[in-house]
Formats: sequence, C-alpha cells, structure tokens
Amino acid sequence: MKTFLFLAVVISNLFPQEKFKSVIDEKSGKTMLFGEITREAFKDTSYSWWFNSEYEMYKPDKQMLDSIKQKIENIRIRIVLGTWCSDSRSEVPRLFKILDSLNFPSDKIKLIAVDRDKRDLAGEAEKLSIELVPTFIFYLEGKEWGRITEAPVETLEKDMKRILWKEK
Repeated sequence: MKTFLFLAVVISNLFPQEKFKSVIDEKSGKTMLFGEITREAFKDTSYSWWFNSEYEMYKPDKQMLDSIKQKIENIRIRIVLGTWCSDSRSEVPRLFKILDSLNFPSDKIKLIAVDRDKRDLAGEAEKLSIELVPTFIFYLEGKEWGRITEAPVETLEKDMKRILWKEK
C-alpha cells in the first residue's frame, strides 16, 4: 500500500493537474475548450477548421502594422475567448495573424478559454470582469492599458493603435 501511494504521488508530480479541459458544450453538443490554453489547442480538428480558415483569409492593414510595431514591444496580451463563440472564432485568428505579422513573441500572450457563463477553471475571467468574448486585454508594465471587447470599434489594427498610442 505504501508503495502504491508513493507511486501515485510521483506520477501526480510528473503529470501536473491540467490547466484546461476539453468539455462538451451542452447547447451545441460539440467540444469546447475550458481553462488556460495555448495556441497549439487550435491544431485540434475540432477548432482548426475555423481557426485556420479565418487566419488564412485575413489580410492585416500593413500601414497600421507599422505604427503598432512602434509601441507593442513592452506589451503583454491576455485573450479571453469562447471556442463556442462566433466572434471568438473570427477575431482570435485575426489577432494572431496581426501578431504573427509583427513577430510578437508567443510567451507574451496568455489564452483563457471560458464556458458560456464566462467562467474558466482558475476563476480568472471573473477577476477580469469578462462579460463578452472575445476580450483582448493589453498590459503595459503589469497594468491594464486597454481592451478590445467582442469586436473592434473600427478594425483590430486601428483599435490596437488607439490603445497603444492612447488615442481616443
């Protein structure tokens, strides 16, 4: 019995508790991601069909990219999304296309997948006052600098520029 208990402890330390789950969405009957994820999650066929097509179709505004690039270096981004949400399915791949065009480091991006009640495993969405998804939160020196909620007011690039340059 002691050997079994020791082995269980060793195994649980080797394989820490998951940060996310893939669960069934009761409304659609399809899988949805829930918790802190990485971009790798979009490679799963349950999500790649919408992520890849939207990513490939989107053409970032190159003129806006130049002004964004000047200010994005010290920014961190938190993306709160619902894989069940049509706005997340369009805006998240578009944001990644923009960030890839800027060579933005992936370690400065944190992705949190929420359920239809805007909850996640760690309770982070509630702390961030997430009401609509997707929500893109931009941080400078650890402080929230601005956010884009559900859809951009103009375009993602123009809204990002406004946030980064603190234009109103």
